[in-house]
Amino acid sequence: MFYDDTIAAIATSSVGGGISIIRISGDQALKLADKVICLKNGKLPDCKSHTVHYGYVHDRDGSKVDEVIVLIMKAPNSYTREDVVEIQCHGGAFICQEILDLLLLAGVRMAEPGEFTKRAFLNGRIDLSQAEAVMDLIESKSRYARENSLSQLDGNIKEKVVEIRSVILDDVAFIEAALDDPEHMDMNGFSERFGKNLDFCLAELKRMIDNYRNGRLIREGIRTVITGRPNVGKSSLLNMILGTDRAIVTDVPGTTRDILEEDVRLGNLLLHIIDTAGIHQTEDPVEKIGIEKARDNLSHADLCILLIDSSSELTEEDIDLLKNASSVNRVILLNKNDLGVKVTEDQIRKYTDHEVILFSTKTGNGRDKLEQYIKKQFYLDHISFNDEIFITNERQKQSVSDSYESLKRVKESFDMNLGEDFYTIDLMSAYESLGMMIGENVDDDLIDTIFGKFCMGK
Repeated sequence: MFYDDTIAAIATSSVGGGISIIRISGDQALKLADKVICLKNGKLPDCKSHTVHYGYVHDRDGSKVDEVIVLIMKAPNSYTREDVVEIQCHGGAFICQEILDLLLLAGVRMAEPGEFTKRAFLNGRIDLSQAEAVMDLIESKSRYARENSLSQLDGNIKEKVVEIRSVILDDVAFIEAALDDPEHMDMNGFSERFGKNLDFCLAELKRMIDNYRNGRLIREGIRTVITGRPNVGKSSLLNMILGTDRAIVTDVPGTTRDILEEDVRLGNLLLHIIDTAGIHQTEDPVEKIGIEKARDNLSHADLCILLIDSSSELTEEDIDLLKNASSVNRVILLNKNDLGVKVTEDQIRKYTDHEVILFSTKTGNGRDKLEQYIKKQFYLDHISFNDEIFITNERQKQSVSDSYESLKRVKESFDMNLGEDFYTIDLMSAYESLGMMIGENVDDDLIDTIFGKFCMGK
């Protein structure tokens, strides 16, 4: 699908830099860019594809605006499979905007967020999973996230989906042909082959579903909630991990009333750390809201760090928090042990069997043990992005799960020795669900929603 209009946008950050890039795409890209660019030699439409040229941008009265380098990539060998021109100008918001304004006056249209990648998808250069990988790559905050995004961008999800769909479609075609012409289609041996195909497809889909948790952790980070009663050192722990005074720390209980969230790298892992309000009984309406938010975040956490003030006796609030252990990974930090120890690990063991670490946010004692515990619980070093497929968002997971459930119904019919005519509806449902994952049979609203999350110029 090729568009009639030509689009342009600033493709680099709005923060000042030495060089900025303006991207133009469409069948009139060369002609319209030529209206504002004067090359040292020749005209843009006459230049060969994948060449670099030097010249000037000039305004409508012929005055020079900036000295530029121009890259030309002609269809179909470009990111969008359309003619693409990229203008490298001097950095600075004013210069970029002035050049973009001249292009708009020349007849280009301002691109929508993600429209360049959207055109790459609609023009068949990439599938929907690869398009999502582009955004994941831009937003990646760890080596794991980068490697997984590059793996998806190379088409590892698409290849696996195409493989499974091909197996399903071959079986559907054989069944329907046999039902239409039973006299000339030999079904001998089909049952055994079909059973093996079902087991293969179900196993591959199950592996993708099982890998979703790791895929989400790779992309979004380990959702880590710091909790405890007021004034046990939660905000101090956040500041210590970040290496900066992000949270206000005072001796007054209840200083943190809202949620503070920050990302931090721990080796190759990304932690999405959430500092919550102290959980306790209170009549303060503002504190109640903060405590409710804390409990809600705990219910969605991947890791809970529970702080206990070891320099004072256990309180009923401490005991309630220890008893109400959630299903997530939990580690108990006996904080403030530099002030003297009144709470021991043996006392904690009466209420929980979770990991216990002697800790001090003031001296840093116990930090290494905490890091080792997290790395052990979320051990991802064994991951090979060449061999494993990690789906990273709910849309992808839903497509795989729907396909898996459809094939499970086929498997049940097969195990009950029902006739082949019972299989095809669910087989085609599985086939179409996987098609949604790579962008086949998706509606315009979904496409607009996905690409609307992209940054301008990508």
